[in-house]
Amino acid sequence: MTTSRLSPRTPARSVSRSYSRRDALIATGLIILALIPSAAGAFRVSEIATGAPTTPENARFMEMPLPVVLHIVGALVYSGIGAFQFLPGLRSRHIGWHRFSGRYLLVPAGTIVALSGLWMTAFYDVPPIDGTALQVSRYVVGTLMLAFLVLGVLAVLRRDISAHRGWMIRAYALAMGAGTQVLTSAPFAILFGAPDEFWRVVQMDAGWLINIVVAELIIRRGRRPAEMGA
Repeated sequence: MTTSRLSPRTPARSVSRSYSRRDALIATGLIILALIPSAAGAFRVSEIATGAPTTPENARFMEMPLPVVLHIVGALVYSGIGAFQFLPGLRSRHIGWHRFSGRYLLVPAGTIVALSGLWMTAFYDVPPIDGTALQVSRYVVGTLMLAFLVLGVLAVLRRDISAHRGWMIRAYALAMGAGTQVLTSAPFAILFGAPDEFWRVVQMDAGWLINIVVAELIIRRGRRPAEMGA
């Protein structure tokens, strides 16, 4: 009798510990990925707030600060809080917070990130190294991120949770491209110095593409066999 009472509880404790470790690893990885671009964004905001001297590198931000401030603040909210939206254990135990933060924090913040990014691409004077190809990539990424957010909202409104999860993961992956771009750019800069226009777009596009590939793998892995046609 003792064995029969205890055995059903053991898997539950094991699953709970497994989810806790998994949640911690996911959150840590995503926060680390967002850390460097977040620090750079905070530095840019401090430049604007303190009226730092205008240089060729920051002139466009100092002359029109609102779009970049909105972009940076939106990205900080989106990447920071968003890291906890994808934790299986936290989401299942605190579904109310998941819904509240998604509706009132993350979707608005993600929309601001996408729209401000598109605005800056259209109207800011960019450095010569950021050529036409990179500008096109930024238009594509900003438009796709906005579309994924809209599709994610529409999916949850019709209670298609699987599709909602997929679209939101894709939107978050694109937003986190800035973190991965540090990894795709830094080794080249250390070994060869500043890139030319061609290698600049290769490094930037590689960050977005890596994130999209990883996102698709995560989405596919999370689907039930019936949803995958297995």
